[in-house]
Amino acid sequence: MAEDEAHEVVTGEGYAVGNIAALGDGGGFRKIRPALSVQALGINAIVMPATFAGRRHYHYEQEETYFIHRGHAELEFGDGSVHRLGPGGIARIDAATVRRIRNVGDDDLVYVAVGGKDGYVANDGHLLPSEETG
Repeated sequence: MAEDEAHEVVTGEGYAVGNIAALGDGGGFRKIRPALSVQALGINAIVMPATFAGRRHYHYEQEETYFIHRGHAELEFGDGSVHRLGPGGIARIDAATVRRIRNVGDDDLVYVAVGGKDGYVANDGHLLPSEETG
């Protein structure tokens, strides 16, 4: 990281910034939601050592989306299908769908898992009057 980049979590009026390195070491969950006071959704970064496989699981209510930041993942679903994703890979998974993720690379797998319920809030972004073009 560059010297002027945020290393620790910094909060201000209406925002928080940070780096997952400030949220833990080694393999495991980096709890982004409480660290940055995220209110509208669940979000964690997960670091999996080489060859590690998570447990098969599903959710009662929340849909999840995974974004692969670094490494290579294999996602196994309840229907028996298996899909591999590398850096930049994304997956959306219904709450009730059984899933398992494993690290199939030689280095740490780092991915972000975002969970939510009750849908997308459409057309909620607004420009400031000074940013609008005629």
